[in-house]
Amino acid sequence: MQKYDKTLVWFRRDLRSFDHAALHQALTTSNQVYCVFVYDREILEGLPRQDRRVDFIHDSIEELAKELQQLGGSLIVRHAIAANEMVLLAEQLGVDAVLANRDYEPQAVKRDAAVAAALEQQGRKFLLCKDQVIFEQDEVLTLGGKPFTVFTPYKNAWLRKLQTTPVAQDDDFYLRSYPIESHCARLAPADPTLSQPLLRLEDMGFERSNLKEVGIPTGMSGGAQLFQQFLERMAAYRDARNFPAIKGPSYLSVHLRFGTVSVRALARQAVEIMRSGEGVAGADNAGSSTWLSELIWRDFYFMILDRFPHVVCHPFKSEYERIEFETGPEADALYAAWCEGRTGYPLVDAGMAQLNQTGYMHNRLRMVTACFLIKDLGVDWRRGERYFAEKLNDYDLSANNGGWQWAASTGCDAQPYFRIFNPITQSEKFDPEGQFIKRYLPQLAKLSAKQIHAPWLQPADALTKAGVKLGTNYAHPVVQHDEARKRTLERYSVVKKVAVAA
Repeated sequence: MQKYDKTLVWFRRDLRSFDHAALHQALTTSNQVYCVFVYDREILEGLPRQDRRVDFIHDSIEELAKELQQLGGSLIVRHAIAANEMVLLAEQLGVDAVLANRDYEPQAVKRDAAVAAALEQQGRKFLLCKDQVIFEQDEVLTLGGKPFTVFTPYKNAWLRKLQTTPVAQDDDFYLRSYPIESHCARLAPADPTLSQPLLRLEDMGFERSNLKEVGIPTGMSGGAQLFQQFLERMAAYRDARNFPAIKGPSYLSVHLRFGTVSVRALARQAVEIMRSGEGVAGADNAGSSTWLSELIWRDFYFMILDRFPHVVCHPFKSEYERIEFETGPEADALYAAWCEGRTGYPLVDAGMAQLNQTGYMHNRLRMVTACFLIKDLGVDWRRGERYFAEKLNDYDLSANNGGWQWAASTGCDAQPYFRIFNPITQSEKFDPEGQFIKRYLPQLAKLSAKQIHAPWLQPADALTKAGVKLGTNYAHPVVQHDEARKRTLERYSVVKKVAVAA
């Protein structure tokens, strides 16, 4: 491997000082390594003044800077157009190469290509490493050498590849850690000519959000804390993850999004638990294998985005472009009711309230609310996808797009268009006592477990006794599900006709 005198590591969605592929490669191939993070103006300019994600990044950057300092290095922090700043900084530092971990989003790919071209003109290299996934791009292919478009065969091939160890490598080659501390003597100390105080949120035009109030721990320490807590309940994950009222998920999605945890370490832990329970049909094995499967879904959606970038704006299945969603003032009003959590369907409204208040939404509710917008209200899935992109703390283009196209039946391996979630039965099944609904819709708290899933179907005296006034403190249903289902089947019939004609 080529040796460099000086290199610059560009931190992006990998805000940690451990098990970091680009930092490891820089430290093992360079005499001196600088580190930088750029608050990219091109990304930040469109965000509201209070944004939990900016809060999360800011606090995580503060922790990262302290950790790098303890290791003997420093973190240069800038607020600029990242593509321009990286080229300028590389020239100022006189580095031979810039290293970063690969980003698969189309805009990031375009940005990185521009940076690579500009650096090449200066005689410098731009090197990208795999870090935020286990397998990327063309590493898991069909026997015919094509990308998978159905999850289960992809998962099986993914697992087979994990077990296929390169010659002379250890059993966990693909899940190996990239050590930093043993090489940290090559970290460059703070340069007085470049050092600046860490930026405050106010310096970039932002204010504090309610991130701390909603209890989201930040940085590497926050990710480690959540993972340790999750390990204690991973055994029950397979079933518990479906019930929004209980502590079932890992809550690590925002940490995966910003790389304050290592996906390799998470997968390695799941594999180790599975191996320790091999041959035992126990809950431990079921929980860890389900957790690993979720991490594989994450790889899958990254691969789809990278290989089929048209999904950003268009259906994965081109024939679904023929579907005509509702437009006009009535559709806008229904969309607004969905956004604001006043559809009259309690589980949907509680899910939207959770999103709007905290920036988090339970995965089961992401499916329920998405299906409701598309197949009960007839609104284009792209509008819902954009709303989630604005609100989700863990917003990730690949997973968000994959989830919405799954719900819309337009994506790869999506649910069939004729399978339409009933929001009432979903509520009865996954929030049977109405605990989650009562947490976010306190005006319904006095309804019984049987009444709370469909308030409009309850006798007037029961609603009065519970203090529920439909149309006043809780909405009438904006649509009737059975009627909406019929309209959706008619709307999607154009796809069926195309398939028959073909």
